[in-house]
Amino acid sequence: MLKADQVFAGSIPENYDRHMVPLIFEPYAADLARRAASFSPGAVLEIAAGTGVVTRALAPQLSSGANYLVTDLNQPMLDYAASRQGPDDRITWRQADAMALPFADAAFDLVCCQFGAMFFPDRVAAYREARRVLRPGGHFLFSVWDRIEENVLADDVTNALARVFPNDPPRFLARTPHGYHDKDMIRRDVESAGFSRVEIDTRAEQSRASSPMLPAVAYCKGTVLRTEIESREAGKLDAATDYVALAIAEKHGQGEVVAKIQAHVVVATA
Repeated sequence: MLKADQVFAGSIPENYDRHMVPLIFEPYAADLARRAASFSPGAVLEIAAGTGVVTRALAPQLSSGANYLVTDLNQPMLDYAASRQGPDDRITWRQADAMALPFADAAFDLVCCQFGAMFFPDRVAAYREARRVLRPGGHFLFSVWDRIEENVLADDVTNALARVFPNDPPRFLARTPHGYHDKDMIRRDVESAGFSRVEIDTRAEQSRASSPMLPAVAYCKGTVLRTEIESREAGKLDAATDYVALAIAEKHGQGEVVAKIQAHVVVATA
C-alpha cells in the first residue's frame, strides 16, 4: 500500500458517501451492525469509520446507556460522518490512528471496523491495539474485501482504466481495498495479535446501480482512484470516468447494473 492510498480529502468524502456507500457498503454495514448488536456491548469503539455508514446502522441498535466512540484517521471523513449523524449524546467523534489508539487498556466491550484493515500499514500492530483496548472476552469485529475478481465492478473499473492509461495503469483498487483477501493470512495476523476463536465468514452480496455512470463516478471520483487518475494526466478525470461508464455499459447493459460483491467478515475474541 502507498501512503497516498490513505488520503481521502477534498471532494472525495462527499462523493464516497453519495455514491460508494449505497453501491457497495450499505449491505455490509447492515450485517456488521446486526452482528455487533448481538453482543449487547455497553462500550463500543469503531475505528476507520469513514463517512459513518456503520455508525448510522449500529447506533439505533445499541442500548440507551451505551457509549459509542467513533474514530477515523482522516479528519475530513470523520467530519462528514458527524454531519450525517443525528444528535446522539451516546456518540463521541474523535480523530485517532488505529496503530496507536489513544485509549486506556480494557476500555471497550467491542471494537468494530468495516473495510479499514486493508489500509493499516502494520495490520498485526493495529490488531494488537484493538486487543489492548478490549476487555477480556470482548470482541473484535471487522470486514475486508475479497480478491478483486470476486468484486465485479471494481475489476471492471480497474481493467477499463488500464486501457485508458496503458503505460501506467491505476492499481489502487487491486493494490489496497482488494489487496488483503487471503483468509489464512488474515487468521494468522489476528492470532498473532493475541486473539482467540477467530471466525471468518465469506459473504457475497449484490451491488446495484440505476445506470453504468453511477459506478463509474463512484469509483473514479469517490475513491483514491481520483488522485491516481489526476496524477497521470491533468484534466483527464471526466474523460476517464466516461470511458469507464461505457465499458460497464458494454458488459452490463445501459440500464440497471447488478453485479457481485464479496467480503470476509471476521469475529475474534479477546
